[in-house]
Amino acid sequence: MDKSVFNGIIVVDFGWAIAGPLTLKYLADYGAKVICIESFQRPDLLRTSTPYKDEAAGVDRAGYFAYFAANKYSFSLNLNKPNGLKIARKLVSQADIVADSHRPGVMERWKLGYDNLVKIKPDIIMIRNSNQGLTGPAATHPGLGNHINGLAGIVNLVGWPEQGPISLMVAYTDYLVPHFAITALIGALDYRRKTGKGQLIDVSQFEVGLQLLAPSLINYSVNKKEEKARGNSSDYAVPHGVYRCKGNDRWCAISVLTDAEWQAFCNRIGKSDWLKKPEFRTAMDRKKREAQLDRSIEQWTSQHEAEEVMRMLQEAGVAAAVVQNAEDLYNDVQLKERECFWVENHKELGRFSHLGQPSRLSKTPARLYNVAPCLGEHTEYICRNLLGMSEEEYDKYLLEGIFE
Repeated sequence: MDKSVFNGIIVVDFGWAIAGPLTLKYLADYGAKVICIESFQRPDLLRTSTPYKDEAAGVDRAGYFAYFAANKYSFSLNLNKPNGLKIARKLVSQADIVADSHRPGVMERWKLGYDNLVKIKPDIIMIRNSNQGLTGPAATHPGLGNHINGLAGIVNLVGWPEQGPISLMVAYTDYLVPHFAITALIGALDYRRKTGKGQLIDVSQFEVGLQLLAPSLINYSVNKKEEKARGNSSDYAVPHGVYRCKGNDRWCAISVLTDAEWQAFCNRIGKSDWLKKPEFRTAMDRKKREAQLDRSIEQWTSQHEAEEVMRMLQEAGVAAAVVQNAEDLYNDVQLKERECFWVENHKELGRFSHLGQPSRLSKTPARLYNVAPCLGEHTEYICRNLLGMSEEEYDKYLLEGIFE
């Protein structure tokens, strides 16, 4: 008997890209049946995003999608056709949760908004991940996570003071939203269990981004002080930065918070004379000469391997860590011991490492049930087994192009 914590929960996902689908991966990895509504007419953004296996493009060869779609089902459906919407509503009638991450108004045009869904399934839970929420003057503005990075003020604090804001490599808020969204979903499931009632969950990616900026917002609210990008420096630690080490593009992050750590740091790197210099006596003194101090520290770190710097400083009780690249992470002994990567064979990608869940539930652990699906891989299976569709009916819809 499957003891997965969400076993028996059916989710119909109309979302795409990262924020919505990544939220539902938490459910899928713990046993829920998550059915992704896709279309050959407009594949998911992640299916058409690099990197591809062997750099050969294809909707079933995208590594990004394969990470986020493991343990899910793919149902290809053309929602721009009446019979496509008819089938979508049948799926809703079997679901516990319906999810979408489109602009407000899209689901309403398909008659799949919350007000429509409760007429089909009164206890349905609907979660909607959108850029700026379902209400307000900017609710229908188009955009992706990279735009929200800027709108939420995150980009304003990234980079160096003299260079201006720097765009982040990834849509950062897309990876923050799932932590808030899954909490709300679990709460809604528990509420339904107790009351028999579903509800609508309205998640604003913009507002989630603000959660990172609480100190900055408080500082402005109280002191009218506008914080700016500061590179690697910190108000609370000095030295505090990322320092070049021996080798090609190798670095180590170091942070010294207390006077005791400063003493241990100086002694360990052979700079005990710094402890006697008045200009380095207090953290405030060191802060005033931070640039000078960073240059001197890097003269030492650049003579040692990053791993050696980390080991020596950690042994002295100083916070330090190698700045790891992808190769380092795949060979990290800590991650290997905890089986962070789930390795399985994929039809198109061959042997592929899926990113597992960082939480370990002792009684109901997450696991890899199925690798990421090919586009439309489970359409017939769901039609026949979940919707009870006859072979003749399925073939009829197939010829009509409903499953395109």
